[in-house]
Amino acid sequence: MSHQPFTAAALRGAVDLSSLKRPAPPAGPASGAEPTSADGAPGLVVEGTDASIGELVRPDVPYPVVMVLWSRRLKESGDFVATMGAVAQRYAGRFQLVTVDVDTNPAILQAFQVQAVPVSFAFLQGQPVPLFEGAQPEAQVIGVIDQVLALAAQHGVTGTVSGADAAAAPAEPAEEPPLPPLHQQAYDAIESGDLDAAAAAYREALTQSPADTDAKLGLAQVGLMQRTAGVDLHAARAAAAADPTDVDAQIVVADLDLLGGHVEDAFVRLIDTVRVTVDADRNKAREHLVELFEVVGTTDERVVKARKSLMSALF
Repeated sequence: MSHQPFTAAALRGAVDLSSLKRPAPPAGPASGAEPTSADGAPGLVVEGTDASIGELVRPDVPYPVVMVLWSRRLKESGDFVATMGAVAQRYAGRFQLVTVDVDTNPAILQAFQVQAVPVSFAFLQGQPVPLFEGAQPEAQVIGVIDQVLALAAQHGVTGTVSGADAAAAPAEPAEEPPLPPLHQQAYDAIESGDLDAAAAAYREALTQSPADTDAKLGLAQVGLMQRTAGVDLHAARAAAAADPTDVDAQIVVADLDLLGGHVEDAFVRLIDTVRVTVDADRNKAREHLVELFEVVGTTDERVVKARKSLMSALF
């Protein structure tokens, strides 16, 4: 998955964490100390358990928490945990990474009802936001973390992990170069909630450089956020269920699914819509699906799979 857009609507998580809100067992002599990662970076990367997860993702945590569910039995998931750890170090305390081995923490596995690992969630003010299904390259992880941090800023969640200091930060030469001016302008506008200004900045960037793929992706993501702003999820789903041939209704739910991290559900919905519609309606569903491919990233495995399904539906 490429850069994933997030807004306040993404906080409509359906994961039931009530069973996990139980106090952690008494600790040893270090009780009350900040959890530390294996490499000694205070609090940046911690191991979550059935007993401790409720404390780690409680609503008053002042920084974003990113949780990865994984299994020691699966090399791919272990490699992804290492990738996420490297990203956590890169951001030097702007979020905390919590890793959970599902083989030894059945209550967490049951609460999130995942079918395969690794799978990742962000937590803002105790609310879960789906991020990834499966392992992702570091570059794509960074793009999504940037969006999580932007959403966190909108909700005033701007603290840093206690104990994260300059020793955990990347060296100066490793810092990323600044964004191009129009991209920075768009990013700032998204952070302040002005989606129209963000879209205008990306359009200007594309006018100046039509081959600017980052601007094209950014504009598609902003468009997704604009279309779903203020939409009632339950009403939208009811309308879509009432008429499978209503292309506009199916598009709204597909957008909401994508925004909530349910990428494959969004794709399948529109492919099914292509199958049951004709002429202009069919083409509208197809064109919107292609636009969502751009939002997710054309090289994403789920996009590649969905393209094949779309071809089958068309021909």
